[in-house]
Amino acid sequence: MKPHHQQFLEQYLSQLTAEQRSQIPQTIAEYFCADEYNANQCAKLIDQGIKTASCSLKQGYEIEDEPLPQVGRLTVVLDWQENPVCIVKLTQVDVCPFDQVTPEFAYAEGEGDRSYQWWHDAHVKFFTQYAQQIGAEFNTSSDLVLERFEKVYPV
Repeated sequence: MKPHHQQFLEQYLSQLTAEQRSQIPQTIAEYFCADEYNANQCAKLIDQGIKTASCSLKQGYEIEDEPLPQVGRLTVVLDWQENPVCIVKLTQVDVCPFDQVTPEFAYAEGEGDRSYQWWHDAHVKFFTQYAQQIGAEFNTSSDLVLERFEKVYPV
């Protein structure tokens, strides 16, 4: 986490009690999506409270030997230029095959027209490309890590 990300995070943490701070399992700073337009759009949607969910390919965590996200994790949401936009708290983490993601979850992702079909088509394309980049395989039964979050700062 860069110093200006940490400073933004500290502004939020200073509002919490010591007990609340001790219950935070992880803190990270990242942008959502893999290109400038979508990263900036996702940051805007999260800041507006429209995007309250996200997903990732479980194989990515395995290949990169990273632990799955934990409920309670704080994320400093960045735009493409890595400017802090807001902070979200992870409220739920599930693992689910791609083809069992619900229309309700697709809607909570807040992107496109929020329909299941838009979500499906956009994510098949994204995960197919991502899997190729990391040396994995993607199909509609591949496991995804589904994350739900709430914006906690600024409110």
